[in-house]
Amino acid sequence: MTKSKKKAIYWIVVLVLAAAIVILFGKSIYDYANEQYIRSTHPMKYTEYVEKYAAEFEVDKYLIYAVIKTESGYNPDAVSNVGARGLMQIMEPTFDWIKYRLGDDESLTYDSMYDPETNIRYGSYLIGYLMRYYGVQDVAVCAYHAGIGNVDSWLENEEYSNDGVYLLKIPTSDTAHYLDKIKSAEKNYIKLYKTEDEQNG
Repeated sequence: MTKSKKKAIYWIVVLVLAAAIVILFGKSIYDYANEQYIRSTHPMKYTEYVEKYAAEFEVDKYLIYAVIKTESGYNPDAVSNVGARGLMQIMEPTFDWIKYRLGDDESLTYDSMYDPETNIRYGSYLIGYLMRYYGVQDVAVCAYHAGIGNVDSWLENEEYSNDGVYLLKIPTSDTAHYLDKIKSAEKNYIKLYKTEDEQNG
């Protein structure tokens, strides 16, 4: 092999290795930046209350974080266009029903849904109730968004459910989109924080 050919092969190898290094480090930088972005958009706030009521009502805490992020973006003063309030966006009739179920003092008013602890307590209770009622998380999340009456009617409809337990199809696009957002947020919370929790636990 001539000297010029050896030199050409040498530089090809160098360029290939350099390209591989650029690709490797570029991917690493992208992955790091992407993780930091997801972490910034998926904070863990009100941890004391989430931990407390997740345990009390036997709900996965990452699901509660996902609901808070999706419903209000962690704004305790959030009010939806239909009047739902607070971190977990509780409607007034739902507040009244949960208040009765929990046996809370009559002096507690709907304005208490602006209080983070009370709102998380009520929202966590509702999620726990729906999980026990349906036994399937995706269906429970749909009911949190669309209401028990709607979801019960979907489960009874063979077009949407073939066994009355699982939803094969969600008939309203807003609830389908809501479920997708909750599942994505919960997945991100688990990916970002669960390993850290286990290491610290």
